[in-house]
Amino acid sequence: MTTFQASTGRHCHNAVSPLHSAVYFAPERQDELAALGLERGAMCYYAGRAAPLGAVGAGAVTATFYNFNHEHVKRYIPAAWTVTTPEAVLAAVLRGVDGMLRRQLGQEILASKEMAEAAGLALRATEACHREARPLYAAHAGLPVPEEPHLALWHAATLLREHRGDGHLAALAVAGLSGIEALVLHNATGTAPTSALFMRTRGWSAQQWDTARHQLCERGLLNEAGDLTESGTTLRGETEVLTDRLDAAPYDHLGPAATARLTELAGGFSGTLRAAGAFPAVHFGS
Repeated sequence: MTTFQASTGRHCHNAVSPLHSAVYFAPERQDELAALGLERGAMCYYAGRAAPLGAVGAGAVTATFYNFNHEHVKRYIPAAWTVTTPEAVLAAVLRGVDGMLRRQLGQEILASKEMAEAAGLALRATEACHREARPLYAAHAGLPVPEEPHLALWHAATLLREHRGDGHLAALAVAGLSGIEALVLHNATGTAPTSALFMRTRGWSAQQWDTARHQLCERGLLNEAGDLTESGTTLRGETEVLTDRLDAAPYDHLGPAATARLTELAGGFSGTLRAAGAFPAVHFGS
């Protein structure tokens, strides 16, 4: 694996991914899904993210989402599919994305040549993504590409995010980390969303969180204060390196110059989203 593959691909991912993930905090998405009859909160999240898979059961959602409590998933899936259809959900999500980006980026940015350029670069990167052993990516890859550049960029950002995400889950499994253990270890870096957000959105109790932290302490990955040990830091680094290797193809295909340009453009758009409050600070503190 080259230095370019490890560092530049991850850097580009970090610039592009917020263009996808901002929608989870957007009222437009919740409003569109609630209008279909779905409960706000967890049901909207599970249905919205799982819809490309079709009307799957809780087992498929737990498997592909990895760090969500299965008992929590079962409260909302497959019940969501008795309220509406995956096709209706997909259309509602896209309407929510459109509303969010128009509000937070503005029409001038949406209509800019830079937006069209970024969409083209991101879509070109997805040409090298692999469907094998990547169920969430493969499901999204079967959806049509929207015509509007800002929606095409969001679609491409989603593909790149889920492609890397599916590979990351494989790396977590290799590391022997359960879903909740991966969350606790990530939270210990101080760069992750708050533990309260993780527990609330993924259905874990404080007791389950403490048990997972104790298990990580027994493995020598955390100390008694809940901080990463040297072994924990090493394991996280190895996991990220393996994730980089599994996700190198899109950026190898794009090439260094185009990858740098996509990073620049997407980073600018993501920065505008952050400045507009797309990621509530209350969820991303220590």
